Amino acid sequence: MLRTMKINGKIQLTYDNSKNSKMVYDSLEIDNKGFVESDLNEEIINYTINSETLGSFLATADDLIASEIVVEKILNSTKD
Repeated sequence: MLRTMKINGKIQLTYDNSKNSKMVYDSLEIDNKGFVESDLNEEIINYTINSETLGSFLATADDLIASEIVVEKILNSTKD
């Protein structure tokens, strides 16, 4: 009998201000629809990843983190 695996994880990102968290949230939300559940609360973005395989879970987490790093670099390069 083959059992299904369920892998769940949460990633929480905290920013200096709600303007930056909103910008990151909006930038990543387009790519994440259907793959990651997200919630914006002031300076904090909570992501929940649910997957049936370890490979899919790791790929989704890796994509999310890599995309966040790109957005953060853009935010840092455009600071006044």
